[in-house]
Amino acid sequence: MTHPSPPKVALVTGAGSGIGRAVALALLEDGFAVVLAGRRAEPLLEIAEAARQQGQQALAVPTDVRDAASVTALFKAIETSFGRLDVLFNNAGVNAPAVTVDELPLEAWQNVIDTNVTGVYLCARAAFGLMRRQLPQGGRIINNGSISAHTPRPLSCPYTASKHAVLGLTKGLALDGREFNIVCSQVDIGNALTELSARMTKGVRQANGSIAAEPMVDVRYVADAVRYIAGLPLSANVLNMTVMASHMPFVGRG
Repeated sequence: MTHPSPPKVALVTGAGSGIGRAVALALLEDGFAVVLAGRRAEPLLEIAEAARQQGQQALAVPTDVRDAASVTALFKAIETSFGRLDVLFNNAGVNAPAVTVDELPLEAWQNVIDTNVTGVYLCARAAFGLMRRQLPQGGRIINNGSISAHTPRPLSCPYTASKHAVLGLTKGLALDGREFNIVCSQVDIGNALTELSARMTKGVRQANGSIAAEPMVDVRYVADAVRYIAGLPLSANVLNMTVMASHMPFVGRG
């Protein structure tokens, strides 16, 4: 008598809304057991309960990725519940007020760096350690980079700096993980339509100082990109992928 193999396990940070929520739902559809992490418990529990009603496996773990102890508790819950982790989608991120750098409070800079860089590092560090220890060894880390990892918007120095740092971390993890069958990818997203980005359809500041509405792309296409990468064998990787609205001002001079 053959027994069905246990589902692969994925962790999504910032899973309560926007891109994180869309990716979590997509991975659940693909048969992953999904660990939902985020600062707000209510939306995580709502997703987990809906998943259970559909016969899917989901575990909600309220987490602040800026806090090392909180991330340690998250990974302890993962190891206790599932014994392994196959995919991490490092998605939790924040922005800062759109002001020139001399007007930006230090606290706002630190919040962006603590969330977008240190938070990604803490989750990647814990995932790397678990993936290295587990049998079979290995796993996949997918970082949410943003096109700001390559080109800034006006008045976005903290966010741009943080996403450039994520790009370096992605490349470093991809290199250092080879020995342990751990691969790392980055998805750079431009203008995915979520609750937070909807304001951009009404106008956003451009590099020439003008205000212009920008085209958006349905968030499901971002989820499809992540689920494609997550479904690859560990012998194959997409190091960088850009998913963007075709006509947004990013390529060339806008």
